[in-house]
Amino acid sequence: MKILLTNDDGIEAAGIKALIKIFAENHEVYVCAPLSEQSGMSHALTVRRRMEFRRRSDIEKLGATAAWCVDGTPADCVKSFLESICADEKFAAVVSGINSGHNLATDVIYSGTVGAAREGFMHGVNAFALSCAYDSKITFDEAAVVGAEYITDALASSADAPIFLNINFPWEFANGKAKRANTVLGRRDYLNAYRVESDADGKTYFSVHGTAYDFDDGEHTDVFAVKQGRVSVTSLTADMKKYLIR
Repeated sequence: MKILLTNDDGIEAAGIKALIKIFAENHEVYVCAPLSEQSGMSHALTVRRRMEFRRRSDIEKLGATAAWCVDGTPADCVKSFLESICADEKFAAVVSGINSGHNLATDVIYSGTVGAAREGFMHGVNAFALSCAYDSKITFDEAAVVGAEYITDALASSADAPIFLNINFPWEFANGKAKRANTVLGRRDYLNAYRVESDADGKTYFSVHGTAYDFDDGEHTDVFAVKQGRVSVTSLTADMKKYLIR
């Protein structure tokens, strides 16, 4: 199978390198990832400026058939790859990650990792976003092995319509084993989300900080699953329509 790998942590990130190594063992791997970190970019596209593309032979040495970096957002990478760089090729999946930091609950709205996967899904390609906890006891290599197994199983059992899964690894596996939980999105906000600072010239600055506050972490949610040491797998969609309840 042909698989496109991307992320929002940048092409040099350890998470995407772990995915390249594991998927290249059995699949034809292509990489198109941001030149630099693009966290929190959601589904943003670059407009009104040119984006530089660079071929990355150093990344190809890890096992990728071909690799590019793009001076743009995660969604830029997927969209430009599928519509321009390899427009005539058919891909079995777009895999985004492995992100350094969870993408749980309503954070999926802001996540560049999820945004890149969503772009693939919107092109009719099976899409997967993978994320690990900060300072996780689970290494990227370990997460890549488990993630690749889940993705291979999902592709083998998927129907005609593409699937879009958000996969989050816990800080450590409960009882030392990777156990999957099919979940729904919880709801999350942040306490003291912005820090306000002033410089010597009197200019005021905001910076994003804050502590996560989960006001829906019930037992069926992704938040609950990772707290219990399980791998959360949430089925997502790009459908933004509002449906009337009759």
